[in-house]
Amino acid sequence: MMTFLRDTTTVFSREFAPVVREPVGLLFEMGQPLLFLFLFGSLLDGAVGASWQWFVPGILVMMCLTGPMSSGYTLLVELIGGSMERMMVTPLNRTAMLVGRTMKEMIILLAQALLIIALSIPLGFELHVAGVLAGLAQLVVFGVGLGSLSFVLAIKSAPGGTLFYIVSQSIMFPLLLLSGVLLPLETAPGWLRVIGQVNPVTYLVDAQRALFSGDLANPSILYGTAAACAVAAVGLHLGNRAMRKGV
Repeated sequence: MMTFLRDTTTVFSREFAPVVREPVGLLFEMGQPLLFLFLFGSLLDGAVGASWQWFVPGILVMMCLTGPMSSGYTLLVELIGGSMERMMVTPLNRTAMLVGRTMKEMIILLAQALLIIALSIPLGFELHVAGVLAGLAQLVVFGVGLGSLSFVLAIKSAPGGTLFYIVSQSIMFPLLLLSGVLLPLETAPGWLRVIGQVNPVTYLVDAQRALFSGDLANPSILYGTAAACAVAAVGLHLGNRAMRKGV
């Protein structure tokens, strides 16, 4: 166990060091979420009830999709450049390689989420501390699964990398649009609502909105948690297997 923790810390430190050296890059990544928050959110103000309680969780889910789903890009660069092959011949624990990378992505996600929440409070967002903490924990679980799946896709895409871009971009936007992140699915055509019901992100979005509104007894929270845990379990299983098989 001590060896695993040491290896995980080593990988995390290696992955997080570039973020510390160039924190400005995180601000550029926040450009789209901030644009949606201040412009699109203002357009919805009053249109969907408590609009900020409805819209802010949607932005966080969008960030959870775009961030972890693209996290495999750094691994893909290392695979193409050959640095990952050098790591694979070290005695580092393969599972620790996955966990360390995933932890780095989750720290970034939490930092960005806290910034969005802080900026939305002056706009009218009402802070329910217990619900926000539970919602962030749920996002982390979901993000762990997505990040792990992104690493698997990066490994399968090497050395060309084309498959990574095609699959990640082809999946990301349908998941977003068919989950009710930007607009409520209640007003969508019936066939779109049916597709939305098989989209795991839909259940996460509903759970996040219930949590961020302080409605901790809402049944959607249970469904969202189940969806997040299922994605995390599948992602960690496949990611761990891909890392252990090697590149």
